[in-house]
Amino acid sequence: MQRLYDFLRRHPTGVDSFWAVMLAGLALLWVVEASMGREVRLVAVVLCAVLCAATALRRRAPEKMLLVVTAVGLLQLVTDVGLNPADFAMLVVIYTCAANGARWSSWLGLVGGLCAPTIAAVRWPPEAQTQWQTVVSVCFMTIPFALAWVLGDSIRTRRAYYAQLEERAARLEREREAQAKVAVAGERARIARELHDVVAHNVSVMVVQADGAAYVLDAAPEQAKQALETISGTGRQALAEMRRLLGVLRTGESEGGEYVPQPGVEQLTDLIEQVRGAGLPVDFKVAGDPRPLDSGVELTAYRIVQEALTNTRKHGGEHVGATVRLSYADTELDLLIEDDGRGAGRELYETGGADGLGHGLIGMRERVGMVGGRLDAGPRNGGGFRVSAVLPLKPSR
Repeated sequence: MQRLYDFLRRHPTGVDSFWAVMLAGLALLWVVEASMGREVRLVAVVLCAVLCAATALRRRAPEKMLLVVTAVGLLQLVTDVGLNPADFAMLVVIYTCAANGARWSSWLGLVGGLCAPTIAAVRWPPEAQTQWQTVVSVCFMTIPFALAWVLGDSIRTRRAYYAQLEERAARLEREREAQAKVAVAGERARIARELHDVVAHNVSVMVVQADGAAYVLDAAPEQAKQALETISGTGRQALAEMRRLLGVLRTGESEGGEYVPQPGVEQLTDLIEQVRGAGLPVDFKVAGDPRPLDSGVELTAYRIVQEALTNTRKHGGEHVGATVRLSYADTELDLLIEDDGRGAGRELYETGGADGLGHGLIGMRERVGMVGGRLDAGPRNGGGFRVSAVLPLKPSR
């Protein structure tokens, strides 16, 4: 049955032609049995054939077929060819125009269908009927034309509604894909910032320690050994963090992976100790009452301190020192990182960041902006560099 239904849908003209042949058979019986003159009978045969052809071609050209059946109806009035079974084609064409045709053909079919019974009653008044009986008969004859138009128009409305739903679904799918792409791009940018911070900090520590170890290798083997242990620990930490970040990019490996938690404010002490061990004296103080923070705010605070100290160590020159202040206010977390460096590479830090390409400070500003905070970075009065950040205790939504 499904195959038969699909076949009929693929060949609508064939289906209409079948019904046109059936209608032609009924019309032929009427032509043979009706009492009329020879000339009128010949005209009736031609008009019935045209109406049946219009039924067969109604879905190919509904507007043209409406004009054809309208012309046939007018010829019936002129040639006195009475009502016959082939006139059923007018109902079918009116339905088709209401469902598939242009709007003007739909309204023309409605007007013609509502007027046709009245015109027919005037042209061929029924015998043995009172005036009121004729009026009632005309009303009943008008109902099928009105129903045909209403049915066709409702199908047109339903098709338009389904098309609108499909278009909306397609638009939502496109928007969902666009949002997914934006989310992927944002996640990749976040991972890029994380990798930048991890590599810039840990590699710089390893380079400083390696240089120090090479310098004191012969004179102080114990210090060289300690520097090598620091390099080893820093390398393992960098690998763990990079494994966590790169694991985000993998698919189907969410289970079983060894991911370390994201660093936060509590890890700042370890970070400061690591920086001090690399040869940069840092004065670290916390003011106010520490309290639990949002993970995004904690990670942002940690990365800002890490980036600022990394830049100080790389571009601050010799005998540079730094201070880190962490202050808890009622609704904000204040960060202040200052140094007194005057190194030759200072201009690189002022124009961008640790990598000399402008990514350091840009990454800081992006991080602070994501949590709804404020960042101020620039040269400090009396020399050195200053980074000040204000982070809300609850990130903006």
